[in-house]
Amino acid sequence: MKRSPLIFSALAGALVLSACSDADAGERGDVQVVATFSIISDIAENIGGDGVDVHSIVPLGVDPHEYTPLSDDIQATTEADLVLWNGLNMEVGDGWFESLVEIADKDVDAADVVEVSAGVEPMHLTDEGGESEVNPHAFLDPNVGMIYAENIRDGLIEADPDNAESYRKNAEKYLDELEEVDDEYQARFGEVPDDQRVLVASENAYQYMADRYNLRPGYIWAIDTDEQGSPQQIADLVELIKQRDVPAVFVESNVDTRPMETVADEAGVEIAGTIFSDELGEPGDDGGTYISMLEHNLEIIHAGLTDSSDGNGDGDEG
Repeated sequence: MKRSPLIFSALAGALVLSACSDADAGERGDVQVVATFSIISDIAENIGGDGVDVHSIVPLGVDPHEYTPLSDDIQATTEADLVLWNGLNMEVGDGWFESLVEIADKDVDAADVVEVSAGVEPMHLTDEGGESEVNPHAFLDPNVGMIYAENIRDGLIEADPDNAESYRKNAEKYLDELEEVDDEYQARFGEVPDDQRVLVASENAYQYMADRYNLRPGYIWAIDTDEQGSPQQIADLVELIKQRDVPAVFVESNVDTRPMETVADEAGVEIAGTIFSDELGEPGDDGGTYISMLEHNLEIIHAGLTDSSDGNGDGDEG
């Protein structure tokens, strides 16, 4: 990963500030965990329980692909007993995560820096120009969430072996919940007629989930670019919707809705609701936890694809 000199300068400056702010800090009690963004943070909190203090780096509403760490992020990563990152091409930008780990005097290949997607079979996206890259959104498939949970459990046990049994019990309970979500996905998507099993969203974030549950993904753009919603992209998707008689389309909580509004107008279909892709909803709201995010997405997509009377999810934006 090529790192920008600018991000090194910014991180180095932040490290000086964090060192100053930490000069009078007292002793820590809990196991200190850093997670790169909200989905990983929530899984870690569920498995870690009360004895774990989790710092989530990328705030809600900010793209985890492109981020410049702040002084608090530097300090937390430097002090962390365990650092959790997605991998699969998520924390890219100017190589911000790897630069952060280096500045924090850690090693991305060490046991205390865990790539939570380890063991996931990567799927790839290809843009209009034929460029291909790994799709990072594997966690939208609850089965991949189980892999994340197991990797986080093992990382916590490595960092804090004295509480290994607690982490195992918490993980077992959490994995049972994810298995129930998977069962629900299989049952409810199984109710969707074959000719309506097309999931249309702004980007191809749902590739892993669609593959798992036998849905065809449709999208405006495959890879996040500066040319999202070009006339050709919109025309191609409108043609797919008309050819397949797609009953509804969806829009992600973290994207500009206007391109999909154009698609819906030209194709003569409704936007059935808002679903999550890169982040959770606000705490306490729909999608405010990883499991509730999965459940929210299923509810909105199922309703839209089966023409249910409750298919309008406009009030469920994250």
